[in-house]
Amino acid sequence: MNEFKEIIENAWQDRALLKNEKTINCINQIIEEVDKGRLRPAAPNGKNWIVNDWVKKAIILYFPIRKMESIDVGPFEYHDKMKLKHGYKELGIRIVPNAVARYGSYISKGVILMPSYVNIGAYVDEGTMIDTWATVGSCAQIGKNVHISGGVGIGGVLEPVQASPVIVEDDVFIGSRSIVVEGVKVEKEAVLGANVVLTASTKIIDVTNNKANEIKGIIPARSVVIPGTYNKEFPAGNYGVPCALIIGKRKDSTDKKTSLNNALRDYNVAV
Repeated sequence: MNEFKEIIENAWQDRALLKNEKTINCINQIIEEVDKGRLRPAAPNGKNWIVNDWVKKAIILYFPIRKMESIDVGPFEYHDKMKLKHGYKELGIRIVPNAVARYGSYISKGVILMPSYVNIGAYVDEGTMIDTWATVGSCAQIGKNVHISGGVGIGGVLEPVQASPVIVEDDVFIGSRSIVVEGVKVEKEAVLGANVVLTASTKIIDVTNNKANEIKGIIPARSVVIPGTYNKEFPAGNYGVPCALIIGKRKDSTDKKTSLNNALRDYNVAV
């Protein structure tokens, strides 16, 4: 891997090296490793996550060495640089028609892909459900037994290369039409209600105590979160600005695979 890293760093500084056979073979080998889950753009290190920016650089450099080609799928025609994943039966993955996963994304056994999209560099661990019209962006890291509901947008990030991708840890439930982007981390067993929007600048307000506590960029483990607003003064007047509200913690009596409605019912909230 040290040799791979050195080759990628050199090519990143000098794009003329992308014509070199050794560089091309290196990039292809790295993408194969990412596709099989043996190498990740970001990986857990204890309670923290380490961003492997050189792997992200390799993914970016993969695009210019690929050639456009037409792909015919029955009556449908596509024109792209990237291959699609295949061999789902052997991998133990259930994939419903119209679901798409690009080569260079890792999909583990037991994953269910409803008509959805998983981009290159993403990592989806075992037992996870990606529901209808949900998207998992480039380099996003999704843990085990996660439920990503219909229409959810998990953002991707390739550049800047040092930026952390979106991270969704094990046993998280993300409600319909929620958006998680810009490197936000959702820790284990958290529950996001429908339409929760999380960006790097979104205020996440814990309202479970007498005094509100504001954080950004991270949803603590086992938090139950719903969309909210707070008032902000503008030159034109006072307006409500979207935020996310932590209204409690997931109860021990609530099974990890419980429905979103059951998790929210504990706090008399319907979303």
